[in-house]
Amino acid sequence: MCGIVGYVGQRNATPILIGGLRRLEYRGYDSAGVAVSSGHGARVVRCRGKLAALEKLLAVDPLPGTIGIGHTRWATHGRPSDENAHPHRVGPVSVVHNGIIENHTGLRARLKAAGRTFSSETDTEIAAHLVDEALAAGAESLVEAVRRTLRQVEGTYALVVLSDQHPDELVAAKNASPLVVGIGRGETFLASDAPALLEHTREVIFLEDGDIVRLSRNDGVQITDIDGRTVARTPRTITWTAEQAEKGGFPHFMLKEIHEQPRAVTDTLRGRLLVDTNDATLDGFDVGFDGGVDGRPVPRRVVLLACGTSYHAGLVGKFLIEAAARLPVEVDLASEFRYRDPVVGPGDLVIGISQSGETADTLAAIKEAKSRGARTLAISNVVDSAIPRLADGALYTHAGPEIGVASTKCFTAQLAALALVAIHLGRRSGGLPEAAAADLIRELLQMPNKMAEALAMTSDLRAVVAEYKDSKDFLYLGRGTNYPIALEGALKLKEISYIHAEGYAAGEMKHGPIALIDDGIPVVVIAPRGKGYEKVLSNLAEVRAREGHVIAVATAGDQTIAENCKTVLWIPDAPHLLQPLLTVLPLQLLAYEVALARGNDVDQPRNLAKSVTVE
Repeated sequence: MCGIVGYVGQRNATPILIGGLRRLEYRGYDSAGVAVSSGHGARVVRCRGKLAALEKLLAVDPLPGTIGIGHTRWATHGRPSDENAHPHRVGPVSVVHNGIIENHTGLRARLKAAGRTFSSETDTEIAAHLVDEALAAGAESLVEAVRRTLRQVEGTYALVVLSDQHPDELVAAKNASPLVVGIGRGETFLASDAPALLEHTREVIFLEDGDIVRLSRNDGVQITDIDGRTVARTPRTITWTAEQAEKGGFPHFMLKEIHEQPRAVTDTLRGRLLVDTNDATLDGFDVGFDGGVDGRPVPRRVVLLACGTSYHAGLVGKFLIEAAARLPVEVDLASEFRYRDPVVGPGDLVIGISQSGETADTLAAIKEAKSRGARTLAISNVVDSAIPRLADGALYTHAGPEIGVASTKCFTAQLAALALVAIHLGRRSGGLPEAAAADLIRELLQMPNKMAEALAMTSDLRAVVAEYKDSKDFLYLGRGTNYPIALEGALKLKEISYIHAEGYAAGEMKHGPIALIDDGIPVVVIAPRGKGYEKVLSNLAEVRAREGHVIAVATAGDQTIAENCKTVLWIPDAPHLLQPLLTVLPLQLLAYEVALARGNDVDQPRNLAKSVTVE
């Protein structure tokens, strides 16, 4: 959440900052602003709302200058307002910040006692006061003023500082919040994420926690730590272009990304399924448990940690890993994990799942697991993001940039990655014999084509949407591997249509949710052929007996479903373990179409952020 862009060079900074912030809109925000210096003091323009509102202000009051910082804010401390928008300016100092200053209350009290006044409710303004205080106390450089500030700050931050007293440089610092340096010809850039930079350069440096970087018009890029020691960071070349993040002819990013899922799964599996040996590789990650289960190099158990959509992927992963590897698997909400004194340690494999690789709760949970001696693996879509860097190994999904806030292709790519983990562990635990592995690999390789078929089968939802777009509540039911898909389908509808929806294990319907069912509630029943099919048919009949409106997701050609349901969303046949790769697709499209019919912003739903980098 939140976006940062910085520029030092010879060009007009304002359009570069605005263009970069536009590339970061997918992260979610409620206000925006820029600070630009022409060498005679910086000026700030900021406002609540979208970038279009900021651009209107800049059209009336342009900001010329060749150095500047920009920000899109997602409110944490303080409501969305003009006053709370970044950049914050105190004296000669302008600051933008992502993250949370956890000891802000004590620092604010000290600064007020020293006679300082505040103009916002944010924790970020405290950083601006601290830098100004350090400069006023004689800090010999802007870097030193930032160091003094960071020694007082507890929490997470990507912090960028512009000072009128040092008009030819920016200084930035990182701790548990992403920050990337872009290297151009005679100019340098900063951003929260690489897409903001790709219009100008593909050479980037991913900063590490504890890095302090100085971007100077004369000296280029200099990276040190908080004690002033020089730090070497190797530039990397980004191989995808900014155009890949465009809509590609679709009306919305979300729809484009839904249709990109067959490709995303193909790319995630490519080169990792070893057909010749009926195995899977985890990109060199060594399971590494000497003397594990029965002397085999496998963990005693697997713990999956994630939040939101990634948590639902983890629930599917539990079925995959337990079935293939015959190892116990726990799935935990990362936001709860470290607050209950978890029983985890040596002998456990802990897998953190995060599409951005920066999810604060998941990052903290992985740190906790590592501190207790567990071996850790990250599943992420963003190379060199915080969680993969922290973990012992990383398995990257190859979904490509996902701009829509409500995750779609990253979810199915995570399912593909978890299938790879299941096969890899299964072959080493002995739980997945070679013949069974061959069958599973063969079915996995067929899934992208089946996904494309499923998307084609769900091409027209107009009748469904017209009937249910004004419903107040939805109920989603699924069994086995499709129970997590019921949760995910309900989440997607909530996220973008703002309709209340609940997902339940179908067997739990009679234990409470059945009280909700009447002739006014649509009930989505995930009922493909396979394990648990007859039980789901019974649930479906119970819904119909209470005049609930059934929307079924079913295997193509299923006459029993066709005869008993008014609305059916068809998918191709598939094994029970892999059905989630198909059953989720019509639910994503249903949520998209309902939201669109209600006039909502499907790519940037209210109150949500793409990368949740605060707890």
